[in-house]
Amino acid sequence: MPKGYLCLVLHAHLPFVRHPEHENFLEEKWLYEAITETYIPLIHVFERLIEDNVKFRVTLTLSPPLLSMFTDPLLQERYVRHLAKLIELADKEEGRTYGSPFHETALMYKKRFQEAMFTFCDRYNRNLVTAFKDFQDKGRIELITCAATHGYLPFMMLYPEAIKGQIKTAVDLHTRHLGKPPAGIWLPECAYAPGVDEILKECGLKFFFTDSHGVLYASHRPRFGIFAPIYCPSGVAAFGRDIESSKQVWSTQEGYPGDYDYREFYRDIGYDLGLDYIGPYIHPDGIRIHTGIKYHKITGKVDLSQKQPYNPRQADEKAALHAGNFMFNRQHQIYYLANLMDRPPIIVAPYDAELFGHWWFEGPKWLDYLIRKIAFDQDVVEMATPSDYLQNFPCNQVATPCSSSWGNKGYHEVWLCGANDWIYRHLHIAAERMTSLANKYSNARGLHRRALNQAAREFLLAQSSDWAFIMSTGTMVEYAVKRTKYHLLNFFQLQKEIQGNCINEDNLQYLEYKNNIFPDIDYNWYANRTELPKAASL
Repeated sequence: MPKGYLCLVLHAHLPFVRHPEHENFLEEKWLYEAITETYIPLIHVFERLIEDNVKFRVTLTLSPPLLSMFTDPLLQERYVRHLAKLIELADKEEGRTYGSPFHETALMYKKRFQEAMFTFCDRYNRNLVTAFKDFQDKGRIELITCAATHGYLPFMMLYPEAIKGQIKTAVDLHTRHLGKPPAGIWLPECAYAPGVDEILKECGLKFFFTDSHGVLYASHRPRFGIFAPIYCPSGVAAFGRDIESSKQVWSTQEGYPGDYDYREFYRDIGYDLGLDYIGPYIHPDGIRIHTGIKYHKITGKVDLSQKQPYNPRQADEKAALHAGNFMFNRQHQIYYLANLMDRPPIIVAPYDAELFGHWWFEGPKWLDYLIRKIAFDQDVVEMATPSDYLQNFPCNQVATPCSSSWGNKGYHEVWLCGANDWIYRHLHIAAERMTSLANKYSNARGLHRRALNQAAREFLLAQSSDWAFIMSTGTMVEYAVKRTKYHLLNFFQLQKEIQGNCINEDNLQYLEYKNNIFPDIDYNWYANRTELPKAASL
């Protein structure tokens, strides 16, 4: 038996940014960039590890909006066109950079884009969910869910039915796409409040994660700190984030991604090259955007114009070095902890999946090296998922975690501040009315059922924590405000039409087409049945 376990958790999530009304919607590119730079590179890492028979266990969230976009034919078709343009650009770059210090990097991009096209179209028939399901079925990855639209659950405690709607919708979608219900959940923004666990239990979920202080400041002092889970009184387990392993990757000052040999994210040929050349590969209105082709390394704390040429081989060596350093630190952490505990400790290291590849270009390489080193170079640490650990060590302390998140300062102010506080009065009213609709029309059929289900979709889309987060950061605020208001207005209009028995079918059909997330949603998940339905059928 190893002396301890490493629980590596990757949280893959993007807001639902499907815009059928416009071929070149800027926010849709968030998805295309993440597919090319994060999700497909991670798939390649897991494929190679399996081919080489490397033993590993990783926990991965596929958020419901991401699952929905992965399986959407419109977005799949658009992604193929996006990738084809990138390959065309990479072909031109091969010639343009010939004889320059950038040529080797240009060839690397061309190869990566071609491999991405093969993986997306030929290997997985445009549906990346099948890749992750395959890794799950092979026993290498534990797939867990997240709330339906990444809604910030602590702010829904006034209306528990709103939380149930988020969780039941998520579990249902996850089960449909991945063949079995999830055992655990990544709470959006790692945000917990006492009572959320009761609803998780009701939905069949067995564990979740909190930030370090969520467990450390629990109702009873945890005997083993964050190195063993605690059980909430509901019986659902809470795993706390490890501080040290988090800092080594996340810290902007000390984290690996800031190493000077790694690729510079912010210098991109979409901004560097003349419009006569780059024009066909940026937004048709001439708006410069990141293309994903970047030729410089971080270099140091210098102006973007002073960045030095990127050297892929040098960066690769650095990723291997950093993977070894990460493992070394976990070994020593576990050596120390093992002497203080009556069981092997578990170190929980969660990260946003999009950090790997998109923001930290060498992240997937680092992950590959880390997993191989853990498998072959030592016998102190073993990779495990929360389910693995709970199965081996089912007896754990009972305590209630404290209200917390992994946002700035550790609590809730990122999602409740002067920039975004206005949204909650509307979301609370919508929550109350959604439950009222579900109670009143419990057996709706036909047009009324469609309208009730679409009302639930619009409500869910308005609840996304991404909008409140974007408002608080001050970037892309206009889009976040527009999305929040748009979905709330759709919800209230549908509510009015349902109650007035005057549903506009043309408008309903358009909303079903445009905001088509969760095709199998059931508005009854919002019912609390405390109100006796006066109109039981329509």
